[in-house]
Amino acid sequence: MQNRPARNGQHGPVLLDDSRARFRLWAPDAQSVSLVIVGGDTLPMQANEDGWYSVEAVASAGTQYAFLIDDELQVPDPASRAQSADIHDPSILVDPDAYQWRNPRWQGRPWHETVLYELHVGTYGGYAEIERRLQALADLGVTAIELMPLAEFPGDRNWGYDGVLLYAPEASYGTPEQLKHLIDTAHGLGLMVFIDVVYNHFGPDGNYLHRYAKHFFRHDQQTPWGDGIDFRRREVRDFFIDNALMWLMEYRFDGLRMDAVHAIPDRTFLPELAERVRAEVEPGRHVHLVLENEDNRASLLGKDFTAQWNDDGHNVLHTLLTDESQGYYADYHRDATDKLIRFLGEGFVYQGHENRRGESRGEPSGHLSPTSFVLFLQNHDQTGNRAFGDRLIGLADPDALKAATTVLLLSPMIPLLFMGEEWGAREPFLFFTSHHGELADAVREGRRGEFAEFSEFADEQTRERIPDPNAVETFESSKPDFSKMDNPEHREWLELYRQLLNIRHSEIVPRLEGSKFLGAQALGEAAALARWRLGDGSELRLELNLSEVDVQLTPASTNARLLHASRTTDSEASTLPARSAKMYLEAAQ
Repeated sequence: MQNRPARNGQHGPVLLDDSRARFRLWAPDAQSVSLVIVGGDTLPMQANEDGWYSVEAVASAGTQYAFLIDDELQVPDPASRAQSADIHDPSILVDPDAYQWRNPRWQGRPWHETVLYELHVGTYGGYAEIERRLQALADLGVTAIELMPLAEFPGDRNWGYDGVLLYAPEASYGTPEQLKHLIDTAHGLGLMVFIDVVYNHFGPDGNYLHRYAKHFFRHDQQTPWGDGIDFRRREVRDFFIDNALMWLMEYRFDGLRMDAVHAIPDRTFLPELAERVRAEVEPGRHVHLVLENEDNRASLLGKDFTAQWNDDGHNVLHTLLTDESQGYYADYHRDATDKLIRFLGEGFVYQGHENRRGESRGEPSGHLSPTSFVLFLQNHDQTGNRAFGDRLIGLADPDALKAATTVLLLSPMIPLLFMGEEWGAREPFLFFTSHHGELADAVREGRRGEFAEFSEFADEQTRERIPDPNAVETFESSKPDFSKMDNPEHREWLELYRQLLNIRHSEIVPRLEGSKFLGAQALGEAAALARWRLGDGSELRLELNLSEVDVQLTPASTNARLLHASRTTDSEASTLPARSAKMYLEAAQ
């Protein structure tokens, strides 16, 4: 194995050779720390500067260990690379160089080729089961899978946003080597692999950092999940940046999706993370950094970060498809056509505009490339945060949904599909956890309380029908039933996605680099005409009508070639039928 000297301040153990390792822990609030080798010795660790403790010990890959704080509390390594069982159990020493890559020369793919497919590893049955379905996804036209968070969480059922051991892939999904095998297999099929990482909070169970490193957190800043993380501390910043580098360098993920970065109060952290990643990734390798950011900070995009999930685009399309207006959809239901135009013509809807509470958010985005926006009709949040996990296929008119799917897959924005969407899966995706005791009760009641402001859940008896997140059947019912894919209805949806993705890859992707927004205009209520300049000078024209009546428009020029019409009708070229979309490509003059 390689000799891997520890970088000063590096979290987690480092194998020095085949039989020795250096163990380190940042524990500034501990009076003493000892290394506990399971089945072996307990060794006092030396107190170093700035709250660090370290010790070298006889240990090899597979050794189980823990830390003993002040001779009273045994804890796992917060930078554990693998766990022997669950989050409270001993950690396992892992050799990060042991896996022999079959595709070591894989350099990734350019961002403009990306078609993302978000999935939950647990509902798929683990890493090995995902591998079995990779070829079908590649054949469909998907170019990247995005795994929901993998950091060790309590129990074996969780969305992943309750992770507490950020360096350890969830043991119930498979081993670190099996995860690498999945990524390696995907690369062999030309598929990128992204991971969703959570750097804004830790889960409510199993986080011992408060006990021995209380300055990991700042009590003066609160997030929806408790005390904010104190990114002012060098040790804290390095903990998360090193984690990002681990996923990208050791596991060879092709990109990160960074969860809810608006909950990271320190505005200097994200640029530093991006700078460190760009500096340490091998030259020529494509690595993509994607944000989820309610603040719509357009200034982060284009230079530091590749793209942002465009919740604005989803929300305005969703409210037009379903007429839903409760909760945050109220911000998009009012003046929905104006917001549709802004989304299609400039990217974000909120660019400093005020929401229903009089709060302004966002920055101007029309100058950005359309590929700076990840567009979706469904994802884990927008499906799973519904009371019953309803999928859009059960909420929207089929013709209108096909029109919106045309926007999703043929606009210059980067499309994201949510598992099962491509074949019209009707199984719900529910919110599930495997907490116990008082925490389970709190999560269940908290989940039901989230819907108290919705009229259909105004009384407590109705809210009790919302599935219990901790019930096994809640998790089981969230698994896509792949055996149904051959049903006629599902084959029809799958063929539509296949057709549209074929058009995207053959007609749009080769022209995407250098694309620009050209604006949009209203054709009527819930109807718009949008145009984009592509990199080769050609123009992409979208005619979209999500209303229930036909609308008039000036026909596309005779030089424009029809790429796709979501409905086949006898309408005149100057009429756009209700619940339909057309996409044209006009060559450069």
